[in-house]
Amino acid sequence: MKLPVLNAEGKELRSLDVDDSVFGIQPNEAVLHQAFVTQRNNQRAGTAQTKTRAMVQGSTRKIRMQKYTGRARHGSIRAPIFVGGGIAFGPQARDFGISLNKKMRRLAIRSALSGKVADGELVVIDELTLKTPKTKEVIRVLRNVGIERSALIVTGQPDRVVLASARNLQKTKVLPAAYLNVADMMNHRHVLMTEEAVKVAEGLWGQKQAAQAPAAAAPKGRRAKAEAQPVAEAKVEEAAEVAPSKPRARRATAAPEVPAKEKPRARAQTPKPAEGEKPKRAARGAKAEAPEAKQAETKPRTRSRKPKAPE
Repeated sequence: MKLPVLNAEGKELRSLDVDDSVFGIQPNEAVLHQAFVTQRNNQRAGTAQTKTRAMVQGSTRKIRMQKYTGRARHGSIRAPIFVGGGIAFGPQARDFGISLNKKMRRLAIRSALSGKVADGELVVIDELTLKTPKTKEVIRVLRNVGIERSALIVTGQPDRVVLASARNLQKTKVLPAAYLNVADMMNHRHVLMTEEAVKVAEGLWGQKQAAQAPAAAAPKGRRAKAEAQPVAEAKVEEAAEVAPSKPRARRATAAPEVPAKEKPRARAQTPKPAEGEKPKRAARGAKAEAPEAKQAETKPRTRSRKPKAPE
């Protein structure tokens, strides 16, 4: 896409080739609306707050009897119906912020720029340089390029002279290209951009084209092995022609010595206990010794019987 470039006198100098992905897409109205609402909501402070009947000062005593008075039923004097009472459904402090992801935000900016180009409300000027702050000079430039209503002036880099020159004009705002946003573009009828600002916008929101062609993808699997085998063989043949390989003498390696298996230690056999004797356990860490067999002398148990009572 090509856009005409004007000078400060309003004469067309040349045409500028711009990125179609920034200035020539079909505007997405849904995303544009969502970005505008998000930006406006994020600008809200959300600090408005009123006092409820629990926050105002006053007694909580019931002001009159519930019945038999002929008047309405009331509780405390803090009720919203009384003067000085709390507010029933007043605003409370809260956060109105809404989040918007990066892709949607970038698409909204591109849609706004493309919409301005389609409506003929985007003007490109070669440069906007002022030596001293002069409001009359900015008015003259705007009239020469055909802008009579509200205008958003976009410069490539922050320029304090242009900002001081246009800050007294109604419905006119100055922004650097990096701070371009949806709300300011929608709130102003025309957008005046310098050539430098157009290049900055293309760098920020345009599609980055690869300078070099993408390298061919390397083959994988069996195909890669089949292609790599003749190349490896050729390299080996070239190395053999340059320096013939000599057979290496193999070193005589002695067979590793196999350690002899240790014989298992014989366990000390403990003698079987004699009849009527409990077996004894050997103490831990102590060597088992064969004790002499002892015969336990067993005495027959005699059961004492009580003498029978005489009949």
